[in-house]
Amino acid sequence: MKPTLVIVGRPNVGKSTLFNRLTKSRDALVADMPGLTRDRHYGHGRQGSRPYLVVDTGGFEPAARDGIMHEMAQQAEAAIAEADMLLFVVDGRAGLTAQDRAIAERLRRSGRPLLLVVNKAEGMDRDMVAAEFHELGCGQPLVISAAHGEGVRDLVDEALAPFPEAQDEPREDEGPRIAVVGRPNVGKSTLINTLLGEERVIAFDQPGTTRDAIAVPFERHGRKYTLIDTAGLRRKGKVFEAVEKFSVIKTLQSIEEANVVVLVVDASQDISDQDAHIAGFCVEAGRAMVIAVNKWDCVDDYRRERLKMDMARKLNFLGFANAHFISALKGEGINPMMKSVDAAYAASMIKMPTPKLTRLLMAAIEKQAPPRHGIFRPKPRFAHQGGNNPPIIVIHGNALNHVSDSYKRYLERTFMEAFKLKGTPLRVEFRTTRNPYADRKS
Repeated sequence: MKPTLVIVGRPNVGKSTLFNRLTKSRDALVADMPGLTRDRHYGHGRQGSRPYLVVDTGGFEPAARDGIMHEMAQQAEAAIAEADMLLFVVDGRAGLTAQDRAIAERLRRSGRPLLLVVNKAEGMDRDMVAAEFHELGCGQPLVISAAHGEGVRDLVDEALAPFPEAQDEPREDEGPRIAVVGRPNVGKSTLINTLLGEERVIAFDQPGTTRDAIAVPFERHGRKYTLIDTAGLRRKGKVFEAVEKFSVIKTLQSIEEANVVVLVVDASQDISDQDAHIAGFCVEAGRAMVIAVNKWDCVDDYRRERLKMDMARKLNFLGFANAHFISALKGEGINPMMKSVDAAYAASMIKMPTPKLTRLLMAAIEKQAPPRHGIFRPKPRFAHQGGNNPPIIVIHGNALNHVSDSYKRYLERTFMEAFKLKGTPLRVEFRTTRNPYADRKS
């Protein structure tokens, strides 16, 4: 088993910077502002032949009793409970604070192995920096600079020393990657917590609660998935903070890396242009999709009918995607939604034999030939599959650069109906055979 190193400390001491250093990644958002990280963030790391798990946590305030800081503290408490080694990070430049003392007392009571890490010590005398932190009673302080990598290797060696050398385990199949996206405060984090059966990510009645893209592996009815909770996407004109701009980038990256996207919309509000923009980006990325209309239990029959009409008008380009009317808070409609997620994933990864594709192409041409373009009539010859997620069909022939958009859509519908594809877009690409005599002079 890989040892689990959990990073804790008050806000803005450099925990996420250390997480990125230990995982050799840029998975955690980093900025010079307190309270940026809110949920638990997991990553893999290794030093030499020794693998380990790292958990980043939000700023820990044990005394918080309500609000977002209380929710962050609950997330940190959950991480502490699953730690093999705690890395208690303090700020060497700011010095010892009352909050550091409160956290130290809480960590000592946990009974978990503990290392005291004094960060941001670049260019400073190590002994001088460490001196005042001895009074925390957490052992010999380890002085590092996470931003510059100073002392981090020694820190990892000491953190892993109590554990037997772990062997690399074969990487398990993490299953389909499902990104949950939508505008702020539509219930994305609540939906993920309901699927997991625990308060894994902070769900709070405040737009912008989720800032980072949090990937969570889970299993449902014997099948493995990876859920990705993303930051809510607002209209571009309303995104002012640099941190929120980075959150948007992380969300868009999560969509690109997902197999299936669950677009969550709020039943208590009209379908907005922003909902359509988010859906449009998912379609451009070629992702399989499911629409989840959340808070369905909170609206009356008139509102429901109006919303369905609104969806048919503004999201008509998502005709390939199933829509489900759910209550994430009460767990209603979740099972049918997950069946659609499975179907969408299967459709996006389908294998289409070349002989069947070519027969379907010839039948479609016989039924409706491509229209002429001037003196040219496109002549498709054969088709084969060019990729998955989304499925891509490549058609070869002569003068195919003159195929009209309407005929391309006709072929897409033909293939989708023949293979019963539901939940995924399909792309048709044309490759024109090159004329070997084109460059010869007459």
